[in-house]
Amino acid sequence: MSSFVIDQPLPVMESKESDQWSSEICDCTDDMADYLCCFGFWCCPCHACIHTREYGQCLCLPLLDIFGIIPPVTMSMRVSMRQRYGIKGTICNDCVNATCCNCCVWCQMSRERKSRNIPIVLVSARK
Repeated sequence: MSSFVIDQPLPVMESKESDQWSSEICDCTDDMADYLCCFGFWCCPCHACIHTREYGQCLCLPLLDIFGIIPPVTMSMRVSMRQRYGIKGTICNDCVNATCCNCCVWCQMSRERKSRNIPIVLVSARK
């Protein structure tokens, strides 16, 4: 009796945009008209919660960052955004940015989501 092993191919997301962040971590002046930087600086938990909900996750998820030295939710959201939009980077860099510049990271992710407000298209399946 023979048996078959079937592996389903995983979808690969490709973005037509650049493989780099559209703005640097400290480019808060790029969005002065929308007041994202001011909101992120003065009320980072509120800004993070709103951004997380708009990204499609639980509204209160960023509040879990309060309990750790390294903010795991901020780092996870940054890694998720890098993978969703095909942005190059490392988890180590995400960890350092999330730990040292939490407000700036949320502002950068908000700017990125706003600038890449495009649908993700599954173009192929690779193993």
